[in-house]
Formats: sequence, C-alpha cells, structure tokens
Amino acid sequence: MSNRELLTIHPTELKFPFELKKQSSCSLQLVNNSDHYVAFKVKTTSPKKYCVRPNTGVVLPKSTCDVIVTMQSQREAPPDLQCKDKFLVQSVVAPYGVDQKDITQEMFNKEEGKVIEECKLRVVYAPPPQPPSPVPEGSEEGLSPRALPSDSGKQNTGLFEVAPKELGELKAKLTEARTMLSKLTDERNTVVQQTQQLRQELESMRQGAQNTQSRFSILFCLIVGFLGILVGYLVNT
Repeated sequence: MSNRELLTIHPTELKFPFELKKQSSCSLQLVNNSDHYVAFKVKTTSPKKYCVRPNTGVVLPKSTCDVIVTMQSQREAPPDLQCKDKFLVQSVVAPYGVDQKDITQEMFNKEEGKVIEECKLRVVYAPPPQPPSPVPEGSEEGLSPRALPSDSGKQNTGLFEVAPKELGELKAKLTEARTMLSKLTDERNTVVQQTQQLRQELESMRQGAQNTQSRFSILFCLIVGFLGILVGYLVNT
C-alpha cells in the first residue's frame, strides 16, 4: 500500500501469472484521499508489451478508480522469470468538474508551483499454477499401489475433465431435441389424419345432400302427376 496525499495505489507491484503465448491481466486500484478532483496518468517502460485501460482518467473526491493492465502474449520467457519492466502513476490536482476528455499532457508537466505526485510500480512474473502431485503409495486413503496410477492420472488430467462434461451436456440436449422432433412429427401426422378424415366426412355429407335432393325431386314429380290425374278425373265427372 502506498500512502500518498492525493492517491493511494494498491498494489505497489503488478503481478502477472506468466504463460507462454497467453495474455495475462492484473488490476490497480486508485483511491482519492483528498477533497479535490485528481487527474492521473499511467506510463510504462514497455508500452508495446502492455495495454492499460484507462491509461488516463479522473478520480473524484473520496472515490476509487480501477485500472486494468494486460500483458500481451509472450513467445519467450525471461531468465528465472525476472522482469525489469516498470510502471509510473502520475497524479495531479485537476480543476473542479474536469472530465477524462479534458486531460492533456500539459497537466503533468513539471512546473514551478505545481505538485505532481509519482508512484513507481515494478512488475513481477509468477509461474502458472501446477497440477497436484500424484498420491504417494501408502497414503492415508489406504489405496492399493495398483490403484494409485489411475487416481494420479485423474488428478493430473483435471484440466481436461471439462470436455467430457460439456460433451455429456451436448448429448443430453441432442436427445431432448430428438424427442421433441419426434413428438412434433407425431402431432403433425395426427393433424394430417384428422384433416383427411374431415374431408371424407364432408364429401359424404355432400353426396348425402345430393341424394336427398334427387329423391325429393322425384317425389315432387310424382305428387304433381298424381294431382294432375286427380284434377282431370274431377273435371270429367
């Protein structure tokens, strides 16, 4: 912890887990201990190697600002993981109501009567976490020597247990999708059958209506004929 009048910066060293061809990030916390607006700027001796977001900004009175520092992937490891890179955090009192877009380089120029506080941070590389070591023979678990290689293998391959788990989830989702597809297919076939049945019933109703109309026409003709004969008979008599 760096106790300063304007900003308290934590941590005082940037610690990156170092792995070849992999990015690594760590964070800085800037705490404004004053009643003023404080502008800050973050510099590094290796600007192409690190990405700082934000590299400039304003911390409001009695407030905190988080800065994320990302180290780009490296193709080679330094001897003994020793790093000579350095960071510098500059802070200065800014006018009231100033915004990040209002910050200029001139604000951090050292002039007479202007107080610019500086905090130097060193970079530390940490080796990546190692997998757990195999369980030795005669451990308190009471496992037989023959079972130890299998258990050790499970521990050492713990990083790859995610893939079978994801594969199982994908299989379950695929099975569920197939079940749903089969259900939808059955429902579609049922709807098609019902539609065909309704069409057949409608056709039967139409034919029945036509037959009924035909029988009614014949009956009507017979009645008319009978009435004609009856009228003729009555007239003749």
